[in-house]
Amino acid sequence: MGVDVKFASDCIGAETSSLASKLQPGEVLLLENLRFHKGEEKGDEEFARQLAALGNVYVNDAFGTAHRAHASTAIIAQFFPGAKMFGYVMANEIKNAERIMRNAEKPFTAIMGGAKVSDKILIIEQLMSRCNHILIGGGMAYTFFKAMGGNIGTSLCESDKLDLAKQLLERAKQSGVQFHLPFDSVLGDKFDNDAQTSISDNMNIPDGWMGLDIGPKAITAFSEIISQSKTILWNGPMGVFEMEKFAAGTKGIADAIVSATSKGAFSLIGGGDSAAAINKFGLADKVSYVSTGGGALLEYFEGKELPGIKMIQS
Repeated sequence: MGVDVKFASDCIGAETSSLASKLQPGEVLLLENLRFHKGEEKGDEEFARQLAALGNVYVNDAFGTAHRAHASTAIIAQFFPGAKMFGYVMANEIKNAERIMRNAEKPFTAIMGGAKVSDKILIIEQLMSRCNHILIGGGMAYTFFKAMGGNIGTSLCESDKLDLAKQLLERAKQSGVQFHLPFDSVLGDKFDNDAQTSISDNMNIPDGWMGLDIGPKAITAFSEIISQSKTILWNGPMGVFEMEKFAAGTKGIADAIVSATSKGAFSLIGGGDSAAAINKFGLADKVSYVSTGGGALLEYFEGKELPGIKMIQS
């Protein structure tokens, strides 16, 4: 920033107040970590009041914590009537998320990955009425195959969510959305980059083997759907992309999204592991937008009210 940044050894208290009051125009004061105080995560109003006393304007640019009603991310805003606002990152997050949820150009494809169906139930339900295609990958896919009567070997499975998986498949049929499960998987005989590998269709995974990535047929099929899409939302990897042997599926989907984006599609990459993947492959600058929020973006798409946004807008 071209200036010396002053540092306060606490975020509240007499010393911090003194440092703040002595700031000259253009100077910067960085406060110590707010979470050293229990009042931060508790959303304590008195703690928020003491923080608010340090400034005249409140700018929240932390979309990644917008789903938390913490003192500094939500409660503090009430002490700045007429002087509270979003930063550029937060404003862009909201604008791009709204484009997906309210103004998506069709065909609209949502790509859902990750380990658990239970983590994505609400967002899948929200998207069913908005999407043309929902592509499922990652560990969560095997719960669906098990629910359909398949043999999934030792692949990840939420056994208590089999009925839910069946319900989601039935709801997809009723809603008219095309719900795509990966045809095949890259298997490992153990959860390790040194594992022996094989490829199998997902209804017939041999005992002792686990699915750790979507297979080549799934990559081709998913990529074809993505190539015809005008709006793309990606949340969750297709496999254990951190291990080189099981990264091809996630990389293939990333490449397909980049290709579609280059032809005019709007692509939003959900935070968390999806953002980590797109950055690992060096493709972040070739998609439309990479969100900084994992849990916050999920909750936004689930239709939940985010305290960090509500308190600025109210």
